[in-house]
Amino acid sequence: MSDTVQIRRALLSVSDKTGLAELGKVLADRGVELVSTGGTAKALREAGLTVKDISEVTNFPEMMDGRVKTLHPKVHGGLLAVRDNAEHAAAMAEHEIGAIDLVVVNLYPFEATVAKGADRDTIIENIDIGGPSMVRSAAKNHAYVTIVTDPVDYEGLMVELEATDGATTLAFRKLMAARAFAQTAAYDSMISQWFAFADQGQEFPEMLAVNGRLSTTLRYGENPHQKAALYTPVGPYTKGLAQAEQIQGKELSYNNYNDADAAFELAAEFKGQKPSVVIVKHANPCGVAQGDTLLGAWNDALACDDVSAFGGIVAVNQTLDGPTAEAICQIFTEVVVAPDADEDARAFFAKKKNLRLLLTGELPDPRRGGLNVKPITGGLLVQGRDNGAIGFDDLKVVTERAPTDAELADCLFAWTVARHVKSNAIVYAKDGATAGIGAGQMNRRDSSRIAAVKAAEAAEKFGWDKPRTHGSAVASDAFFPFADGLLAAAEAGASAIIQPGGSIRDDEVIAAANEAGLAMVFTGMRHFRH
Repeated sequence: MSDTVQIRRALLSVSDKTGLAELGKVLADRGVELVSTGGTAKALREAGLTVKDISEVTNFPEMMDGRVKTLHPKVHGGLLAVRDNAEHAAAMAEHEIGAIDLVVVNLYPFEATVAKGADRDTIIENIDIGGPSMVRSAAKNHAYVTIVTDPVDYEGLMVELEATDGATTLAFRKLMAARAFAQTAAYDSMISQWFAFADQGQEFPEMLAVNGRLSTTLRYGENPHQKAALYTPVGPYTKGLAQAEQIQGKELSYNNYNDADAAFELAAEFKGQKPSVVIVKHANPCGVAQGDTLLGAWNDALACDDVSAFGGIVAVNQTLDGPTAEAICQIFTEVVVAPDADEDARAFFAKKKNLRLLLTGELPDPRRGGLNVKPITGGLLVQGRDNGAIGFDDLKVVTERAPTDAELADCLFAWTVARHVKSNAIVYAKDGATAGIGAGQMNRRDSSRIAAVKAAEAAEKFGWDKPRTHGSAVASDAFFPFADGLLAAAEAGASAIIQPGGSIRDDEVIAAANEAGLAMVFTGMRHFRH
């Protein structure tokens, strides 16, 4: 095996013609014979280059609408032959198979075809067969053959040819082979996912192909001793935080992304609604509010727990304005996420050089489908997204007193927030703002008490005559197994309860609610978030 291999003959067959003419000219200037197919050959000729059609190599015409053109021994023999193997060399001579030193291939645009909503027949026609076969053959035989699958790598190839006087090094060929196999793996993964989910409607296919393209490496993971990176899916996907434009600020960390996504997902719950602000700390909401203005919503959200908000993440559901940005800048904030920001808002944030401002352009559909994947030792846990939703008509009043319209509105608001709080989750809300949030406790009673304590602290700090939990609605992400959690909410001043129901002690809990004069509704739907 030689470290460097001279490029004398190249096979080019690309769907994406970006940079093709420039690369072809560089190769031709070095005396490389160009062999090509269909539209690629035409594009090269239009650039003034001499090209040999693949049919001249195989002595077979392209046929069956181009489905059969490169699947031939004279192509794959030229790619797979071990050049210093005497038997392989003899076979090449006997069958007049010429060596192919460089393959430049990118595949039919399956992803783009699906994304634009093409019909099934068109999608099937855009499944490449010959391309992946050539890519895999060339990549397997990288000891002798250079494979390039992405126009982004043309520049690197040309630099390599310049540095080695028309050859490639083994290190370069190994790098390109690795990228090539990743490319075909991702391509086949997209196809398998389309067949399983879109074409056949499978919920959990027998083989689950998960793929991603490296977007960026991160400074570190949750802790400095852990490495981390951001990947984006290969194939159709919902755009979100990973595609956001970072306007300013330091590089985002793993924790920044994780927390910002939690805030972004909750802000999306209020898509198209009144101005809404979400403040998140360590992936848990610590303040959420809706208001007539974004500034008003910010003030109400911050008042819920301004201690936890320090060093937090803020997400809003509409274009960020100057007054709100100015108010946010009054406390230390790590990241702000918004669909857009006006010039005044950008100007205020520009004074905070380390603050990261992310603009997403839009909010995703909170009811969209999809799968959540969580690694465990020896496997993957896979489940559908928690996209269940309830409305007024889904609520079942189970107490003697029915909630008022205002209480019902607060119940649904608290319920919306609670689904984004780590279990055991308790959320008090009043007038479209969170009054107290208890998250991640091992029992529901403690979550109720923690939320009430935060509300009492806020009342003392801001000089209110009583905590905002008085007259509030309280949401529990799962049923109250005992009356103690409900009674803790009553002690905090809550007047209405929303919970899934379904406990064997529901009757006891309902009786306790009636005795306390509370109104309570059941949703029939649980929202654990572990």
